[in-house]
Amino acid sequence: MAEEKLSARTQLPVSAESQKPVLKKAPEFPILEKQNWLIHLYYIQKDYEACKAVIKEQLQETHGLCEYAIYVQALIFRLEGNIQESLRLFQMCAFLSPQCADNLKQVARSLFLLGKHKAAIEVYNEAAKLNQKDWEICHNLGVCYIYLKQFDKAQDQLHNALHLNRHDLTYIMLGKIFLLKGDLDKAIEIYKKAVEFSPENTELLTTLGLLYLQLGIYQKAFEHLGNTLTYDPTNYKAILAAGSMMQTHGDLDVALTKYKVVACAVIESPPLWNNIGMCFFGKKKYVAAISCLKRANYLAPLDWKILYNLGLVHLTMQQYASAFHFLSAAINFQPKMGELYMLLAVALTNLEDSENAKRAYEEAVRLDKCNPLVNLNYAVLLYNQGEKRDALAQYQEMEKKVNLLKYSSSLEFDPEMVEVAQKLGAALQVGEALVWTKPVKDPKSKHQTASTSKAAGFQQPLGSNQALGQAMSSAATCRKLSSGAGGTSQLTKPPSLPLEPEPTVEAQPTEASAQTREK
Repeated sequence: MAEEKLSARTQLPVSAESQKPVLKKAPEFPILEKQNWLIHLYYIQKDYEACKAVIKEQLQETHGLCEYAIYVQALIFRLEGNIQESLRLFQMCAFLSPQCADNLKQVARSLFLLGKHKAAIEVYNEAAKLNQKDWEICHNLGVCYIYLKQFDKAQDQLHNALHLNRHDLTYIMLGKIFLLKGDLDKAIEIYKKAVEFSPENTELLTTLGLLYLQLGIYQKAFEHLGNTLTYDPTNYKAILAAGSMMQTHGDLDVALTKYKVVACAVIESPPLWNNIGMCFFGKKKYVAAISCLKRANYLAPLDWKILYNLGLVHLTMQQYASAFHFLSAAINFQPKMGELYMLLAVALTNLEDSENAKRAYEEAVRLDKCNPLVNLNYAVLLYNQGEKRDALAQYQEMEKKVNLLKYSSSLEFDPEMVEVAQKLGAALQVGEALVWTKPVKDPKSKHQTASTSKAAGFQQPLGSNQALGQAMSSAATCRKLSSGAGGTSQLTKPPSLPLEPEPTVEAQPTEASAQTREK
C-alpha cells in the first residue's frame, strides 16, 4: 500500500495541449458574391468598361454561377442597345433564381423592348404570382395592353397599380388611354387627379393646360401653363403652348417673342417653325412665312397641318400650282377633312380645271356638314358656270347651315363673306330672307369653332371662290424615354423601372386662326 501511494505521488501531470484534438483545415470554396460590391460601385458610377472587366473575372472564378454579375452585365447590354443578349442573360438569372420576381420583370422588360408584347404579358403574369403587391407589374401590364390596343384590360391594370401605389407615370399612361379613345373629358379628370397628387409635376401641368387649350377653355389653360412656368421658367413646351394661345387671339408680336425663347432650347421643332411661319403669314410677310413653313416641312414631312398651311400661303400669293401640290399631299394624310378639298377646289378653279374643282367641292360638301363657306364657294363656281339651279341648291344649303350656326355656336361671320352671300342671293333672287346677325360671344363656351375667312369682293360676273384660311398650330408634347435602370444606394439589384413607351397621343393646343383673301 505504501508503494502504491508513493507511485501516485510521483506521477507527472499531463499537458493540456496534448489533450486537444487535432483540427483538419477546411477546404476553400469560392465565394460567389465577394466582388459584388465592386461591380455595384462601378455600375452606379457608370464606369461600364471597368464594371465589365470585374464581371468577367467574377464569372471566371465562379464558373458562370454569380447571379448578380450576370444581372448587371445584362443591364449594361440593354443600355448599349443589345436587347437580345440582355434577354438571354436575364433568362439565365431567372433559371438560377426561379423564385425571384425581379428577374422575371427584367425578362419581361426586354421582351417589351423587342416588341414582343404578348410574351411580355405572360412573363409579367408569372412575376405577379410571386409578388402580388408590386405596382410596377400592374403598371407594365397596362402599358403592354395599350400596345395591343386592349384598352379595357390596360385600364384595369393601371387602376390596380394606382390602388397599390400612386405614381405620376401611371396617371400619365391612364390619361393616354382616354386620349387614344378620344374621350378628352375623362382624360382631363385623370390629369386633374394627377395634379392634385403631384402639384409640382410640370409635365402633368403642361399636358392638362394643352388639353384645356384644345377645348378652347383658355382661362384654365393659361392657369396651368402659368403654374408650369412658375416651377420651370425654361419649360419650352409650356412657352410654345402659351405662344400658340397668344397667336390664336391675334397677338402675333408677343407670340413671336415667346417663340424666340423656345428656339433657343429646341431649334429643330416642327411645331415651332410652323407657328412662326403662320405668325409671319398673319403679318402678311408671305416670303418669310413660306421659308419657316418649308423648314417645318423638312423637319416633319408627314405633318398634314404644315402642308395645309403651305397650301394656304401659296393660295394667298396666287401660286396655284404650288398650292395644289401641298394641298394634295395634305389630303393624302388627312382624307376626311372637308376644308382641304375646298382649298383644293379653289386652286383647281384658278388653274381652269372646272371639272376636277366640282369633284373636289362635292367631296368637301359630303365631308363637311357645318361650314357654310364650302357651299357658298361651290355655289359661286356653279353660278359662274351657268348652272343656276345647282347653285341655288347650294345656296339654300348654306342658308340652313348659317341659321343653325347663329343659334348653336359663337361663330362670327366675316363681313365680306356676308357681302358675297348677299350679292349671290341677289343674283339668284333668293337672298332677301337671309338675315345675317352676329351672335354674342360666350366666353365660357367649351368648344371654339374655327373662324371663317374673308371672302373676295364680287364683280360681274361673280369672282373666284374664297379659301378658308385657318392656320393650324401644333405644340405637341413629347416626353423623354427613360434611360434604363439605375443603381441603388444599397448593394441590391438595380430595380426594374416601370415601362414608359414613346407617347402615341399628343395633346395639342387649339388652332390659331388666320384670315386670307383670294383674288
